[in-house]
Amino acid sequence: MHYVIAYDVGTTGMKTCLFSIDKEVKLIDGAYGTYHLYILENGGAEQDADEWWSVMCATTKELLEKTGVSPDQISALSFCSQMQGLVLVDENGKALRRPMSYMDQRAEEIFDKHAGKGIRISGLGIRKLLKSLIVTTAAPTSVKDPVWKYLWVKEEEPDIYAKIHSWLDVKEYLICRASGSFVMTRDSAFATFLYDTRKGKEGWNASLCKLFGVDIGHLPRIIDCSERAGTLTKDAAEQLGLKEGTAVFGGGGDATLIGIGAGCTRIGETHIYSGTSGWVSTLTDVQKVDIVSMIAAVVGARDGLYNYFAEMETAGKCFEWVKEHLALDEIGIYLKKQTVAESEESLYLSLYDYLSDTVKESSPGANGVIFTPWLHGNRCPFEDPDAAGMFFNLKIETGKRDMIRAVLEGICFHLRWMMECSDHKVKVSDPIRFVGGGALSPVTCQILSDITGKRIETVEHAQDVGAIGAAMIAGVGMGDIPSLEEAGSYVRVAACFTPDPRNKAIYDRNYKVFRKLHGANVKLFKILNDQDMP
Repeated sequence: MHYVIAYDVGTTGMKTCLFSIDKEVKLIDGAYGTYHLYILENGGAEQDADEWWSVMCATTKELLEKTGVSPDQISALSFCSQMQGLVLVDENGKALRRPMSYMDQRAEEIFDKHAGKGIRISGLGIRKLLKSLIVTTAAPTSVKDPVWKYLWVKEEEPDIYAKIHSWLDVKEYLICRASGSFVMTRDSAFATFLYDTRKGKEGWNASLCKLFGVDIGHLPRIIDCSERAGTLTKDAAEQLGLKEGTAVFGGGGDATLIGIGAGCTRIGETHIYSGTSGWVSTLTDVQKVDIVSMIAAVVGARDGLYNYFAEMETAGKCFEWVKEHLALDEIGIYLKKQTVAESEESLYLSLYDYLSDTVKESSPGANGVIFTPWLHGNRCPFEDPDAAGMFFNLKIETGKRDMIRAVLEGICFHLRWMMECSDHKVKVSDPIRFVGGGALSPVTCQILSDITGKRIETVEHAQDVGAIGAAMIAGVGMGDIPSLEEAGSYVRVAACFTPDPRNKAIYDRNYKVFRKLHGANVKLFKILNDQDMP
């Protein structure tokens, strides 16, 4: 038996989990810490690399103290993290500036300037688009893609650019700080859209780097997700409270490992994730791309397999917004200045549980209220950094319960939209595994089933599937798990939800309106939210 620590590095917090791996992958305990997401007026979204490391150290020590497991017993570390960040480091692995988050969209002018001449499709010049599609079967068509952030630094911060030793992603920075190794797993490398996925040519593509103005010398060595990246240095081990020489595995991005942790390890299996962001992903053995709907088959953890991946920027983040801005005294969320979550008499595990349960008091369809979950722009099935959230069709009789339910339904409407777009090229499975924080709410699960018309399955530890996937990766790397395909059998279904036919008509009606709201308001979003508009 081996003990593995898996770090699930999210947008606003890190969950550090201890697993034992023997004949099963068992979650023993976890510790959680938070850090900041800095949203800037110019569309920037940044984080602090030292905050990541500080939380990693604190939660590791807390976990060891809680479990009584000694540092000598820990065989390996592994990672699951947010993707498409830009972490620029010097030769010592020190971050040269605050990392730019996957949510960062300040490079709009840079994208327009360097997209290429002539005809443009999805914003990208035809020459760059075709070259990208040939080499990677995808393309950087979003202003949030890392290459545009890199070029933004190159032009706006030349002094920092001159000091760059390596371009890393989020977990790669933590791997570097832990082991001193400058590496990038294949899935993270693909997410830069500079990685050659053609058979026999896997690696950085020099001509594509030249075409986009990227110094290929800044790109690190590529490794497999289940490959050992290095071992803990003496300094890192002391800070983490672990043993020097402990194995550090590459792990993977959240888009890669959450599906594995959900048990979707066989071709054709689909999972839906709802955390801060949200997505629909189906495992496939064929690289396909829908350049119009912004969906691509991204490199997975297993050689030759891909995740056909459609993403929305804000899913659970919308429900967090509800908690902060709609959960007020009027609906009894706060009792005697004490939140329901803090009340000893409360039956609810958290304020989120209370909120999700509250929506049952509003009927399906939220009495005609529709919410658009685009609180930080949108990527799929349309790219629009100016898109924003709205409540549509409010009336004098509309209550907060209707509005809260509309938020959950709006998230599920958008997931259905992405699911239908995905289905055009890669068949979405039935049932679908639903994971992430959103899957903890039975009400949300039923709404998702009703809106999509699919059987929805949840799994044990639905909020920890990223860490579970990371532990499985380490298990494969150490030889404890025969293969990633077989890893899916380690995951148990916790509950199933089937569509209620009584709700189909009302949801189909609202969904039809939901689909039209962006097109009807795209010019108005630009007037209000475009930084270049007066």
